[in-house]
Amino acid sequence: MTIRNVTLIGTGIMGAPMARNIARAGFNVTVWNRTRAKAEALADVATVAEYPREAVGNADAIITMVDNSPVVTGIYFGENGVVEAAPAGALFVDMSSIQPAVARDHAAAIARTGRRHVDAPVSGGEKGATEATLAIMAGGNREDFEEARALLSAMGRATHVGVHGAGQVAKLANQVIVAVTIGAVSEAMLLAQEGGCDPAALREALMGGFATSRILELHGERMVERNFVPGGPLALQLKDIENALEVARQAGLRLPLTEHARDAFHALAGDMRMSRYDHSAYLLWLEAINDGKRLGSKETLAPTSD
Repeated sequence: MTIRNVTLIGTGIMGAPMARNIARAGFNVTVWNRTRAKAEALADVATVAEYPREAVGNADAIITMVDNSPVVTGIYFGENGVVEAAPAGALFVDMSSIQPAVARDHAAAIARTGRRHVDAPVSGGEKGATEATLAIMAGGNREDFEEARALLSAMGRATHVGVHGAGQVAKLANQVIVAVTIGAVSEAMLLAQEGGCDPAALREALMGGFATSRILELHGERMVERNFVPGGPLALQLKDIENALEVARQAGLRLPLTEHARDAFHALAGDMRMSRYDHSAYLLWLEAINDGKRLGSKETLAPTSD
């Protein structure tokens, strides 16, 4: 099947720019979002559906980009579930970050209806979604992945990493690296400042050496600027770390650095307001346990209350 008609469900921070890039690549796009105003903002490039089942009626591929496993399950199989409303043979591409076991369950249940499924979570944040440079990790049948390759390439760089659920495992591996590296960058920046370095100059000095990373580049800048308006909300980072540690537990593994990062994010997320901050706000936890020592002198930028 050639994919031409694409439905995207979930037009938030990530989903909205993804929908624009899909439309820009020449696909016919339909969107639906629980908060309709977010979908209406895409009316210049997509058809805005009133109901989720209506949105998938003519779809060759249905992308979901939502918060967690229960939301995806509800969209697929809930009271207004879209799986049975989609055409026979339609390909469901879940780009949300959920538990691998749930992704495998979704794939099996969708297959029983005569439709298909690929789990394809992403890394790269809002910037990657906007610039169509997302790292896309896909699990499922190779043939289904190849069919979806052009669609996925409209959003970034896609790699088939294994069987159903493997995309989600790859995303958890990504999030382990992100979480631990955010912690390391926070500690390095505060250490350098307290030892007499200018934190902004330190970041510039380290870029290009062995410490170079996207975390140092992007989140290091956030820390210097004290800008914690999300990109990637802390609550979602914590969800992914908890999922990674559960997969590790099932595999008989201990991941001590990941456990330490989880504890820090958990302490922050205990404040519902803080859970909405960008995950680079790990720095704020580090400052708190160091008697309030503060990186830089700029005003802290926090997410708005709406």
